[in-house]
Amino acid sequence: MKIGTLCLKIAGRDAGLKCVVLSSPEKNVVLVDGETRRKKCNLKHLHSLKTVLKLKENASHAEVVSAFKELGIDLKEKKSKPKTERPVKKRKGKKKPVEAPKPKKAAAPAKKKATAAKAKK
Repeated sequence: MKIGTLCLKIAGRDAGLKCVVLSSPEKNVVLVDGETRRKKCNLKHLHSLKTVLKLKENASHAEVVSAFKELGIDLKEKKSKPKTERPVKKRKGKKKPVEAPKPKKAAAPAKKKATAAKAKK
């Protein structure tokens, strides 16, 4: 298949969407881009249309978008989701080393209760 050939995907997740051939890295596989995702595609999953676009090999996505606009096909630009930071989980495992206990202050000597001694007499 020639570079720049307009195709229709007939199988897979992008079935029914138009794409253009950008290169042929392997025997039965081509690189496609357009309404579909830019990725390798098996030739059996493509139906060739008669239109051939003027594109160079491995053209950028911007060049593909401008070529599709000339045909009157508007490509929807998909916005990627912003990356968020994952919360840090506390690991269960080794415990922190235990520090030596601090010495306690010496307690004051206990006072005898005078009332208890008087009551016994």
